[in-house]
Amino acid sequence: MEIVAYGVLVDEQPLLRAAFDTAFDGRHELRCLGLFLNRDTAPTAAGHEVVLSSVNDTLDAEVLRALAEGGTRMIAQRATGFNNIDLTAAKELGLTVARVSYYSPYSVAEFAWTLALAVNRRIVRAAHRTREFDFRLDGLMGRDLRGRTAGVVGTGKIGAAFAAIAHGFGMRLLGWDIAENPDCVALGMQYVEREQLLAEADLVSLHVPLLPATHHLLDAKTLGLMKDDAILINSSRGGLIDTGALLETLRAGRLSGVGLDVYEEEAGVFFLDKSLEVMTDERLARLMTFSNVLVTSHQAYFTQDAVSQIAETTVANVADYLTGRSSDNTLVAPPAP
Repeated sequence: MEIVAYGVLVDEQPLLRAAFDTAFDGRHELRCLGLFLNRDTAPTAAGHEVVLSSVNDTLDAEVLRALAEGGTRMIAQRATGFNNIDLTAAKELGLTVARVSYYSPYSVAEFAWTLALAVNRRIVRAAHRTREFDFRLDGLMGRDLRGRTAGVVGTGKIGAAFAAIAHGFGMRLLGWDIAENPDCVALGMQYVEREQLLAEADLVSLHVPLLPATHHLLDAKTLGLMKDDAILINSSRGGLIDTGALLETLRAGRLSGVGLDVYEEEAGVFFLDKSLEVMTDERLARLMTFSNVLVTSHQAYFTQDAVSQIAETTVANVADYLTGRSSDNTLVAPPAP
């Protein structure tokens, strides 16, 4: 059987193929495509029982229906998030859906800190200057993190890893979540209401999933609670922040730094080369104009360790499907025989 994978990145492909070959030993073939799965590309999946999707694929009811009509029976998402998949439609169509429920939390937590340190110490601006042999320090002043307050919004595995690094810097820890994480409490984290966290934190980092309850978790009202000189980091999901409200906050001269590895309208933009095109997304283009904003292209997870784990788990999900098993990764179980 040939299995097709969409949105496969250049550096991801050898790791995905290695995991595939190890698991199936030539019993199945893997076809890797760089294009993303959407209503225009769905016909290319015809005849493939198993499809490996990426987080930037569009798997709404229309696309899922096209896949099902083409013979697809199983979708294995190569990511933890699955807000791009209409699970209700998948169940109605008899499609099995699985995801990667766990991979290295350190990849994302460490990258979130990379963004935080870069915006705090103006690293991008400094690097651009020195490449032009401009060695002035004007406008490059940052702040010590030791003794300041880190607000961790979402204290699961990634949030806990972020908190551990903050603890290493000697920061006071505030947390907000539906349940307390004992590992974070052991670090000295104080769990507080979201409003208090936003008002007191010098650095706010988001580590919650995108759900209806967390969509635009940071809007005009909640952004207004933050300190004028606070740093905001989002390496989770773009929809957690109301981009329009963030732009208004930045226009008002508030927030000393913003690091974004995700963007709420990133589909069709991130992972692609748009350098020779006119950027039609005016809000994204406007974000890029602020010198205290750093935007990266959803790369927080992108370490050899994490991508290898994602590939291995994805292949295991496919093996489970082929043998009629389910696991904690299963989002929509196979229909009853």
